[in-house]
Amino acid sequence: MTASKRPPAERGPGPGQLATVEEVRRPNYFLLGFVGALGVLSAWLLVQALVSARAVFVYILVALFLAIGLNPVIEALRRLRLPRWAAILTVCLALVLFLTVFVWALVPPLTQQVSSFASSLPTSLDQLQHSAFFRGLDQRYNVIGRIESALSDGSFGQQIFGGLVGVGQVVFNSLFATFTVLILTLFFMASLHGIMDVSYRFVPRSSRAAVREIGDEIVQRIGAFIAGQLLVAALGGVVAFLFLWLTGSAYALTLALVVAVTALIPLIGTTIGALVASLAVAIGDPWMGLVTLAFFLVYQQIESYVIAPRVMRHAVDVVPTVNITAALLGGALMGLVGALIAIPTAAALTLVLKKVVFPRLEER
Repeated sequence: MTASKRPPAERGPGPGQLATVEEVRRPNYFLLGFVGALGVLSAWLLVQALVSARAVFVYILVALFLAIGLNPVIEALRRLRLPRWAAILTVCLALVLFLTVFVWALVPPLTQQVSSFASSLPTSLDQLQHSAFFRGLDQRYNVIGRIESALSDGSFGQQIFGGLVGVGQVVFNSLFATFTVLILTLFFMASLHGIMDVSYRFVPRSSRAAVREIGDEIVQRIGAFIAGQLLVAALGGVVAFLFLWLTGSAYALTLALVVAVTALIPLIGTTIGALVASLAVAIGDPWMGLVTLAFFLVYQQIESYVIAPRVMRHAVDVVPTVNITAALLGGALMGLVGALIAIPTAAALTLVLKKVVFPRLEER
């Protein structure tokens, strides 16, 4: 059979048909570029939305962390035959009472110190101008002339007003964040069991029991960690109050509360509280400030090597190196909130490694 007598089905596509197939197989570069640009734009908008809502996610994370940490206290109150709603209300009232006492103990001394500084400022400046040291500085660098030119500048008032507005905005944001976290903590404490049950339902039925066991133990360890931190901080505050009260400090309660609150910060919290208390005492009596600093340094060693290890022995079964690394990474990623939740997160990951990952690796 010659090529001219082959059936139409066996013949190759004609010139027109070949062009049509090539047009169908040719990609539409404009459509691909348009869809790719839409994907990139959508991803960028999603990232911007997540960054804008970062504060909300931090509030939710802190509230959930507090709800899990305060759950052992609620369960202990329930064992005293209190209903769950009454136990939650008792814990919330205790938190509000602590915040009220903290603000009441902190604000009046600060207001008094600022008023005293403002009233004594003219006398201090007059004494400073009559000192030989200041006269020498004024002759060399024209200090008084620079201060007068800065005060007479029209933008000085705007800078002062802008600074006051910025301080007011920081205070308002802090109050709003505290109120939001308290409300979210209340809701999370009320629905913690429901949240955990719904979370476990995302796991297949065959593995749900094992996951529930590990999850319950993680929640228990987080609660034990927070209870241990609160106990160590409370003990540090009591010791600080007794020492400052015995030395005759007028702000013993205020400084003790500052020491207790800063002790909740991992790694550096106790040091920050010791420095604040020592500086506050040193303003009135420098030698007593040095004695206070020495006392807190000694107590910090006792707390780090005696008190904290015994309190945290059953709370977080994590080596100290992992604790330090986790706290540093958490602080670098999320600031103070990251440092606070880093250690219990490391404890949870360690538990998962011991209960899940390592046994499966040993079976292979």
